[in-house]
Amino acid sequence: MQSLDDDQAQEVVSIPLEGKSNIADYMVVASGRSSRQVASMAQKMAERIKKSGRNARIEGLPAADWVLIDAEDVIVHLFRPEVRSFYNLERMWAFGDEGEA
Repeated sequence: MQSLDDDQAQEVVSIPLEGKSNIADYMVVASGRSSRQVASMAQKMAERIKKSGRNARIEGLPAADWVLIDAEDVIVHLFRPEVRSFYNLERMWAFGDEGEA
């Protein structure tokens, strides 16, 4: 979260996945203003994760419309705003939290 804040990511959302999925403990979704900013944020985040002694795999970097960073217990999705609104991951992963009784 600090890395995204440092890189001026927009609309950063952290989604707890415990009880919803076993792929990770958290999913973080954020936007960059352009493909160039998304790519830069992804590269810097991966470097910071690796420096902390953890693994980080990146997918989607060449186009940088949607970049996924798998940091083991945290999955980070970085989007250009138009692509983020199209896929709307926050709504998909929050499904079932609202209005269920």
